[in-house]
Amino acid sequence: MKHIDTEAQFNEIIQSEKPVIIKFFADWCPDCKRMNMFIGDVMEDFDSYEWYEINTDEVEGIGEKYDVMGIPSILVFQKGEKIGHQHSADTKTPESVSSFLEQQLA
Repeated sequence: MKHIDTEAQFNEIIQSEKPVIIKFFADWCPDCKRMNMFIGDVMEDFDSYEWYEINTDEVEGIGEKYDVMGIPSILVFQKGEKIGHQHSADTKTPESVSSFLEQQLA
């Protein structure tokens, strides 16, 4: 998973013609650490897509701009538009994340 360091980098990445998957997280977040234990397996199942992560504490305001009210959250972007958003309450298991991605990327 590639790390996004700046809002400019983020804005460039989301312009992709193909859907991109972005995990919003923070270092202090226990649910983010839990997700890190299983996200690798999910990434393998969706390895034809580019995966990124952005620390909401490092790039201030980016979460609010895209209605990320809790972390971790998984957002899918294509051509500069948010086409999918899985809120933090639904990102607790690999099955829930995979199911969300199957729906968004079908």
